This record gives sequence, C-alpha cells and structure tokens, in this order.
Amino acid sequence: ALKSRTLPADEAIAQSLAALRWLQAQGAQQIYFKYCSTFDSTSQGNIGPVAEALLDALANVKGGDFTIATPAFPDNQRTVFKGHLFVGDVLLNESGMQNHPLTPMTDANLVRVLQAQCRRKVGLIDYKVVAQGEAAIRTRIDQLRAQGVGLAIVDAISNDDLLRLGSALKGMPLVTGGSGVAIGLPANFGIAHSKTASALPAATGLQAVLSGSCSLATNRQVLAFIQAGRPALGVDALQIAAGIDVATQALAWAAPLLSQGPVLIYSTADSNAVKSVQRQLGVEEAGAMVERTLAAIARGLVALGVRQLVVAGGETSGACVQALNITQMKIGPQIDPGVPWCHAQTTAAPGEGLHLTLKSGNFGADDFFSKAFTILA
Repeated sequence: ALKSRTLPADEAIAQSLAALRWLQAQGAQQIYFKYCSTFDSTSQGNIGPVAEALLDALANVKGGDFTIATPAFPDNQRTVFKGHLFVGDVLLNESGMQNHPLTPMTDANLVRVLQAQCRRKVGLIDYKVVAQGEAAIRTRIDQLRAQGVGLAIVDAISNDDLLRLGSALKGMPLVTGGSGVAIGLPANFGIAHSKTASALPAATGLQAVLSGSCSLATNRQVLAFIQAGRPALGVDALQIAAGIDVATQALAWAAPLLSQGPVLIYSTADSNAVKSVQRQLGVEEAGAMVERTLAAIARGLVALGVRQLVVAGGETSGACVQALNITQMKIGPQIDPGVPWCHAQTTAAPGEGLHLTLKSGNFGADDFFSKAFTILA
C-alpha cells in the first residue's frame, strides 16, 4: 500500500518499482496496480507514469508489453462507457471531482486523460466487445497490440462485465484498475469464496473517526454525524500554519468524551473553503500540514485507548497508517461497497490490536461513520 497518488512522478515510480520487486520475490505471477475509482491523477501522473514503469520492468515477461486500465466499480456507481467515466448518472467532470483539491478531474474521457500521461499509445476495449466475453476481449487485445497500443481503457457498466474481463486477464502480467476489477480475478487462480476469510478478532476499546477528505460524500458523512448529535471538532489549517499545537488541543478535547461513544475530528470542508486555504498556504503545504496533524492525532487517539478507528480520505489514510507504523492488515467485513474493517498491529499500542477502516473520500453512505461501529458491535 503506497501513498503515491500525489507524489512527484519519479518518487511514485521508485516506490512502485520497489514494491514490484518485493512482490516478484514472493512469487507473484500477476501484479495488480490499484488506483482510485475516480481515476485521480493529473496530466503529470501518477497513473500513467507508474503503469508504464511497471510495463517497462515486465518487458521480458511473456505478455508484459500490454495492460488494461479501468476504474469501473459498479457497486459504487463508477461505470465506464465508451471510454468515459461516470459517477452515478453524471460524467466524472460533473460529479464534484472537478473540484478535488489535489487532483481536479476536468475530463471524463479516460483515453484522453491517460494518453496525456503516457508515452505509449492508449486504446479502448468498448462495451460491445466486453459484452461478447473472454474470447472477444482477447481478440481485441491482440488487435490493439498489432496497432502499437500499450494500454487500453476497458468499458464496464456491471459486475458481469468485470467478471467477463477478469477471465480474459488470466496470464496478463500487469493489471491496472480500481478495486472493482478484482472481482473477476480469484477464479483464475482457483480461489473459492470463504465465509471465514473476513473474520476478525473481537472489537475492544474506544471509538473515533478522523476525516481529512473534502469530497462531497465525506462532507455529507461529517454533516450526518454532527446532526446525529455526536461530538465533532474541526481542525483549522490556518491555525496549524500559525504554529498552534492543534493536535494537542484536539486530543485534550477528545479525552473526556471518548468514554461516551465515538468522536469525530475532521478537516473536511467544502471546495470553496479548501481553495481559500490553498491560496494562502499553497496547495501542497496546506495538504501536508493537515495530514501531519491528523496523523499525530491518530497516534494520540490510540494512546488514549482508541482501538476502533475510522479514517476518511486516501491521503489522510496513508499518513495515519505511516504514523501508526502499520505494515500489515487483515481484511474483515465490508461496511459499504469497497470499504471493509481491517485489523492491524501498531507500535502505538504494543501487544494490542487495532480495528481500522480506511475509507476512500467518495465512498460510503451518509451514515457511514455511525454505521461502521455497529458492524463491530
């Protein structure tokens, strides 16, 4: 798990190649480069540069000259049709993602978006081909290869499409996509569904939510938690910039409340507020300061006895996992599509386990923050 979405491309590539080498050393035969189902990136990357670096590294492996790309995740209303990404019923660039503070998505045409990031030619495997199944998809891949295409966006509007795609990807050294593509891959390895695979240890300890995402979905989730009467504290980036110890203040606020149920500490704000802060502090510095603060708060919450922690936002999740020195997680039951509870060991609580969920900003129902804890009860 790499925090490489918004790193400089060369750093993202270096981290990804190091991960590739480790996976190959463990005997991995197929590498899955997973990214956001909203294809979060800019013209500089990092989806294209990392995918091409992985292809370069796999050039001597049979089939390593080509890969597919699709962020489709129908269970979360992410679908790709004629190469265009939809979020629900609207195009990506009309979904709110055009206002993302780090990776504003202003174009729903994924062939065009990915081509801007790649040296290799980018093609399309459209829904008519996908609907015909594995043989047709493989034939189309051969055609694209013959045309000099190295990467292809794939249409998918249903789980059935992803299952058909999955069977066609058997033996492909590199697969890239959102988490939805994974639904069609286990059968290729003879892996059957197990009812006990998601079993986690019994939950203990106090409960808290940390939210750094500024997505529309997370804004609704923060509002729902507050409207339900639960305690919540906003973190102000300008106070952090002024040198105020916001993390210590937040932990002092949380300490007497934690015994009464989950608390929320958030930097979530609407796009206009985020842009105002970015103008004053700079885009990268504003994000980095908030991430460092939320990560420090995460460690502090665990020190206060929190053993059930919800983290909202991809960048925030990465910062918190690093701060808690978590290197391995066991995946448990799903809360909402694409968001499971996990269990991990952390140096912040030696000898004790931590239940943790890392929620993509745009995922989850409005009541996610409250609902998550009922699943562990």
